Amino acid sequence: MDANPPAPQQTITEAQVYEALKECFDPEIPVNVVDLGLVYDVKIIDDWVGVKMTLTTPGCGMGGQISTNIRERLLDLPGVQEADVRIVWDPRWDPSMMSEEARKRLGIG
Repeated sequence: MDANPPAPQQTITEAQVYEALKECFDPEIPVNVVDLGLVYDVKIIDDWVGVKMTLTTPGCGMGGQISTNIRERLLDLPGVQEADVRIVWDPRWDPSMMSEEARKRLGIG
């Protein structure tokens, strides 16, 4: 019998991923990426997490910083060994994708 059995793998949930993503912001907008409606999909396979998202505009110069911040935050989750952030442009983001709370915070009817 192995004296040091491997530690049981921590199960990562979609809820944990979304909670972590709510701590990530576009530096130019005081609303998290989830409430902005930028996150399109989350996939979890074993210890890998993938996020498919967009930015508010294709010309956003903060895309690299935002995706790096998200990847680092995901890697801080217990049980996550790999994380990938994929930025897509289809469907194109528009303000209707924001949560009610985000619209209120930004003063958008």
